[in-house]
Amino acid sequence: MQQDSEGLNLERTLGALRRRAPLILLCFVLAAGAAYGFSKHQTKKYTATASVVFGSNSLTQQIAGLSTSGGSGSSLAQQASSFELVKGGDTAAKTATVLGQGLTVEKVAGSLSIGEQKESNVVDVSATVTSPALAAAIANTYVSQFVKEQQIANRQYLRSALKHVNKQLAGLSPQQRVGQDGLGLQDRAQSLRLLAELDYGNVQVAQEALPPTSPSSPNTKRNTGLGAILGLLLGLGFAFVLERLDRRIKAPEDLGTIYHLPMLGEVPESSALARSARRRKGKDQGVILPPAEAEAFSLIRAHLRFFNVDRDLRTIVIASAASGDGKTTIARHLAEAAARLGSRVLLLEADLRQPTLAQQLDIERGPGLADALIGAVPMGEVTQSIALEAAPGEGIAGRTLDVLTAGAVLPPNPGELLESRAMQTLLERAKSVYNLVVIDTPPLNAVSDAFPLLRKVDGVVIVGWVGRSRRDAAEQLHQVLAGSGAPLLGVVANGAKSGGPYAYAYANANAKGDKSSPAVTSADGAAPSDELAPTAST
Repeated sequence: MQQDSEGLNLERTLGALRRRAPLILLCFVLAAGAAYGFSKHQTKKYTATASVVFGSNSLTQQIAGLSTSGGSGSSLAQQASSFELVKGGDTAAKTATVLGQGLTVEKVAGSLSIGEQKESNVVDVSATVTSPALAAAIANTYVSQFVKEQQIANRQYLRSALKHVNKQLAGLSPQQRVGQDGLGLQDRAQSLRLLAELDYGNVQVAQEALPPTSPSSPNTKRNTGLGAILGLLLGLGFAFVLERLDRRIKAPEDLGTIYHLPMLGEVPESSALARSARRRKGKDQGVILPPAEAEAFSLIRAHLRFFNVDRDLRTIVIASAASGDGKTTIARHLAEAAARLGSRVLLLEADLRQPTLAQQLDIERGPGLADALIGAVPMGEVTQSIALEAAPGEGIAGRTLDVLTAGAVLPPNPGELLESRAMQTLLERAKSVYNLVVIDTPPLNAVSDAFPLLRKVDGVVIVGWVGRSRRDAAEQLHQVLAGSGAPLLGVVANGAKSGGPYAYAYANANAKGDKSSPAVTSADGAAPSDELAPTAST
């Protein structure tokens, strides 16, 4: 059961993605295009990098007579101090002065990026400007000025240390000068004097910057890729938000879930079904549908028979929650499908407010059901027969369908007429004459006219239009029907996309010749028994 639920959730998610695919694709393309256009219109900038390397200060400190400490802690401290040393000071101002070209301190400082290489004494100085040559010039001038500053500072440090050593020597007696301490001070003074003359320093240029050959920004490929990813995420987010806000029924299986009823069949969204409602006078009113549409109604018949094998189904109400769900079309073609197989079928229009069946079949509007219920005319005289076209190669002709329309003059009290004893008597009479009576009713959520009929018939079929019927309307009808005691049979999904999961599973079962399937019929729709109930004598 858990696997079925997970599979259903996955199917719903994939269905949502398919329905919202144009929106997702639009967000993807727009975001990627915007990122590409923005990158192309950005000013190109070039980055050049020079490096300086710091040597150890231990030799200078040792010569100067200062204590030195080793270990990783001192190395990290030296690395951190080196980074701060390069970053601070007035080197940017000196670089601007040396280069000129209208450069200001702010422009030079704003173009610089200083970073240290991990686990080394190397510090990188990067300059990013709109000119590759200027970027290299700024980086090289900055490091050269920094090295020069460090050499001057180191020379001053050595001279200060030499002055301090000479002062110590001056305080020694002639005897002490030739002693161990005196000789040590003389050696230190000589080393400091030599280092000062050689301009010894612990900072050197490790790498000079070269003018870059390609811009560092904008990175069009990266920006376009990031824009595409962002657009995809936005599209997915919008899609799922719209799916949550959209209260329409998205998939056929949602109908069964809402009503807690089995799925009797899926009727595809078809132009042939729409054209079948517009017929010219003089033509047979019962048209032949394409194979896919005809098979859909054959499946509904088969499921009605086998899902309710222990029930005597003579009168069936075709109902829906709201108008526009296609219940009249379903009722008509279901009745035609049964009549083509030799059953005596009556298509009864119980919508006494907005009848459309006469217009669809292009027959006389009245007199009809309303006239029969008030006793103005017998049922047999207001029932009209329409000829059904024979399918190519079927070899069956002369099949008819009886139709009882609502009538030309609509009554002011349709609910009272449908609830009357006369309606009960008419249904009993119809059951004695016909193998099957298919009743088209007004939408149950719109008016209450049809509710008295629900307990007078043998079964009720609920029709919903996938992608059009609203979930809240279906849930409201389910709450009403749950306590009505109506003999609910199942649901029919109208307007289903061809190749849906239900139809696909059924097609596979037929292709494999699954004898256990309750819906197996022959290619021409024939079944062991053509009617939904035993044949009655007239």
